[in-house]
Amino acid sequence: MSERDVSNTRSTAALTRTVAALLLTTVIGSCGTATGQTDAETGGQVEVIEFAVVTDQWAVLDLGTPGVSVGDMDVYSGNGVKDGRSVHGGGSCQVIHVEGDQVDTQCVITMEFEDGSVTIQSVWRKGASPLDMAITGGTGAYSNARGVVRFWDIATPNERMRAEITR
Repeated sequence: MSERDVSNTRSTAALTRTVAALLLTTVIGSCGTATGQTDAETGGQVEVIEFAVVTDQWAVLDLGTPGVSVGDMDVYSGNGVKDGRSVHGGGSCQVIHVEGDQVDTQCVITMEFEDGSVTIQSVWRKGASPLDMAITGGTGAYSNARGVVRFWDIATPNERMRAEITR
């Protein structure tokens, strides 16, 4: 295995940990409580959630050329529990561009709550921090959801997130 393949394999492993952490952090974080703040511009209720990241499970799919290449995927799922409330979710990140050591992925996560779901997505360049993921929609109580989920210290023991969900 060449030095570049070893580096790409390590990059894929780091990306995999990050993606799994993104999912479970968001899943666990979504069990938080609404702050009662109001979004002045839209009149919607803003729910602010902050948590540390916990990783559950994931799989790395090397789908094209051996090593990191366009089309490779990390697929993940997780469960979170806080104050007796549980949440389940899952998603994937797919490599969309590789140039040298720079690896760009398109990540999509869906979180299932008792009263609906929320979907977030973003393009993420491996190693970048912080990462902002857009809340792109939802179902049930979250059918009009919008906002941003921000992650820091991705793929480290100190990874954390903050979600601002407007409904």
